[in-house]
Amino acid sequence: MTTHNKQWGRVLSVIAVSAFVGAACGGDDSATEATTASTKAPVSTDAPAASEAPAATEAPGIAEGPLVGTFSIEAADCGAGAPVSGSYFRMVQGGGTIADGPFVANADSTCADQTFSALVPGATGLVTGSFQPQPTEPFDAGGNGLADAIVAPTKFFGVNFAVSSNEVDPASGASVTAPSITLGADGTLSGDLRAISVAWNGQQFNQGSPKPDDTRPGLTTDLTGSLDPATGRFVIEWVSQIVGGPFDGFSGVWHLEGVFTAS
Repeated sequence: MTTHNKQWGRVLSVIAVSAFVGAACGGDDSATEATTASTKAPVSTDAPAASEAPAATEAPGIAEGPLVGTFSIEAADCGAGAPVSGSYFRMVQGGGTIADGPFVANADSTCADQTFSALVPGATGLVTGSFQPQPTEPFDAGGNGLADAIVAPTKFFGVNFAVSSNEVDPASGASVTAPSITLGADGTLSGDLRAISVAWNGQQFNQGSPKPDDTRPGLTTDLTGSLDPATGRFVIEWVSQIVGGPFDGFSGVWHLEGVFTAS
């Protein structure tokens, strides 16, 4: 049995167990006058000008419209259970729902609730307006994904998955546009992440929204979120259903938090 087939066996075994368990359960200054017996010194009526501090200059807020720059990602804080902050990934099993699952439990997750996989910041963060492609050799000998710009490779059933954005989608071979996110007047975010791809266990999975062909199959949702124009702090979410392959019909749920910096 090959290494990849062993990984599928582990995944399917955990999903089967999860399905079984799920079924069961100032004061003012005054001038002084100097006098002599015959003369009086003149008193100046001009007070020295008070020194004024330069006016504070406030950094301009982030303007509404297309955001071109870097969405730096913060790691999930989920030691006690589900994440209370930060970025994470979940996978909905085929036939499930975003709200209620059932979700795949990742035995390698560092979260107490292992249906959440904590994401750790990559070398850069998510860049809009340009691509962050995977390496020419996207996998090592063990099938681990190697791209590390957006998030650090994340262990999922013994093999690291890696996230990238590519001009040609590795799964479908379709040409796509670079990631784009737009800030609305009310602080909400929308966008197009069809270029997002995940490499895992020697295979490629599109995890963008919409899909490269502009469709939204199954549970796929548009990107939503919010951003504080004064601080750049953001939250973005989207869901992308896998089409084809061994995870056909499963859906990736993505939640990213951090700070945006314009380029």
